[in-house]
Amino acid sequence: MLENRRITLGVSGGIAAYKAAELASALVRDGAQVHVIMTAAAQQFIRPLTFQTLTGNPVHTDLFACPPGWHVPHIELARADLLVVAPATANILAKAACGLGDDLLSTTLLAATCPVLFCPAMNVHMYDHPRVQANLNCLRERGCSVCGPETGHLACGEQGRGRLADPAVIREYIVRLLTTPDMKGLKVLVTAGGTREPLDPVRYLSNRSSGKMGYALARAAVRRGAQVTLVTAARGREAPAGVRVVCVETAQEMHRTVMELFPQQDVVAKAAAVADYRPREAAAEKIKKHQALLVLELERTPDILAALGRQKQPHQTVVGFAAETGDLEANARQKAAQKNVDLLVANDVTMPGAGFDSDTNIVKLVYPGGAVVPLPCLDKLSVAHQIWDAVLQLRRAGRE
Repeated sequence: MLENRRITLGVSGGIAAYKAAELASALVRDGAQVHVIMTAAAQQFIRPLTFQTLTGNPVHTDLFACPPGWHVPHIELARADLLVVAPATANILAKAACGLGDDLLSTTLLAATCPVLFCPAMNVHMYDHPRVQANLNCLRERGCSVCGPETGHLACGEQGRGRLADPAVIREYIVRLLTTPDMKGLKVLVTAGGTREPLDPVRYLSNRSSGKMGYALARAAVRRGAQVTLVTAARGREAPAGVRVVCVETAQEMHRTVMELFPQQDVVAKAAAVADYRPREAAAEKIKKHQALLVLELERTPDILAALGRQKQPHQTVVGFAAETGDLEANARQKAAQKNVDLLVANDVTMPGAGFDSDTNIVKLVYPGGAVVPLPCLDKLSVAHQIWDAVLQLRRAGRE
């Protein structure tokens, strides 16, 4: 995701400095070239050797030191794809807001023309101080981004807002800042997971869907700048940062929620595996094992995709999904035409690497006119980006 992107990571002097090591490690794993600047205060909490070992690059600590191969460090460090300050103490925020350059990090911030991300971390009362808030607002007005802080238990023993954002959250923010925002301005609705249809207070009918594909679609869309709502029946899965989440359980609940939200959306991707049938009546009490044979009477659930296809307006794009076990292209073409979708994403769940709960998928993009574009086996986030690429191409073609 961050292959060969050059990131300068500034570490200032707070107890949360140790978390910056986890962030640096994650960025390196993503393929980024990470160069670390440490203030004198940061070195009181964590040693430069830690970051040197994690990044494979020399750590910069002195404004006037020039490592071999470097010319003017604070200028070269400023020529990054992104400059991240984590943790950002009240002190470095004040320096940045006032344009003060009295050490390597503050001087590099003055020289930076790339995007800058500040990740504040400090005591709750310090964070709430009017001057700190004014400094943050000043930096935002200059185009800088701010991630966090979070609310919780602080190292000083107090509770409140001031904890450094989780390194995984910061990493996601970084990826978003370095991703082309070609979906900015679009309102996107994604459904995910398998619905549950109650049989009695203990049991339900469901399917094998994990929700991974829907969550990948939501993550990819928000990274590309879309305003994303995720309607999910998946459980125990952490939603992507920046995504509005609406939890549902049954097909009826998903139908009601999606149809209420649909008029405000530009794009809908129906990745959820919605139950086609539900028990006609759910038992009020647990069904006991009295008889040898139990017969269930089932009725059809609402066809959400078909309803969207009937109601979609010219400015709206509807993407359907089809999980098949045979005759993939024939079934997908038929479904694309019947449901009046703009694009159908079909996969054969019996294929290795394409089944439920897999981290990868092998899909075919099927268009209503019959055209089929096969994709190789990819991780689901890559599949999601391919789908959004196809959606944007459809929308551009519709405007021409």
